[in-house]
Amino acid sequence: MKRKLQHLNFLIRRRSNLTLLLIGGVSVLLLFFNEDTSLKLNMEYQQEIKALQEEIQQCKDSAEWYRARSEALRTDADALEHVVREQYHMQRPSEDLYLIK
Repeated sequence: MKRKLQHLNFLIRRRSNLTLLLIGGVSVLLLFFNEDTSLKLNMEYQQEIKALQEEIQQCKDSAEWYRARSEALRTDADALEHVVREQYHMQRPSEDLYLIK
């Protein structure tokens, strides 16, 4: 039994480079457990980036809606009248205005 273990130990030392294994092990430990470069922090950063990109997309959509609304108010008199009547409760001189709450 002892001879088999010695033979196995000899084969392992002969076929593997211990310094390379140690450097690789330290590199893996640094990549996964170092506070600055940990896998957990990387995943959290990716989630934050995704949330911020979604927020940017929502802001772009909102800006596009307001741009289109502004253009419609500048060019379409009916749309302008509709907004003025609903939001600012304006009326023509010959009309009566009733507000229901």
